[in-house]
Amino acid sequence: MAFKGTASKSSSGASMSKYDVEVEARLQALEKVSHPVPTGATQQKVDDRLAALEKAVAEIAAKCDSRATGGGGADPRVDRIIAHIAKKEDVSDIG
Repeated sequence: MAFKGTASKSSSGASMSKYDVEVEARLQALEKVSHPVPTGATQQKVDDRLAALEKAVAEIAAKCDSRATGGGGADPRVDRIIAHIAKKEDVSDIG
């Protein structure tokens, strides 16, 4: 009778050999060192930078929206030209 043993099961339920278990443990240890989860002051710095970026993006988006709808940011000279053109009722005879 053949002995079918498994050292462990993977997260998907597949059987893993002892070698696979060892390699997986080493890989997880390396990933933990190379990609540490920020905590304390480091996490606060990350949160502060993210908040500053989100604020800057929101301000830029507001400026773009304002300009797209014609409010604010327009050159007053252009507004005067548009107002002048609007006063002219019939411009078809120009020409």
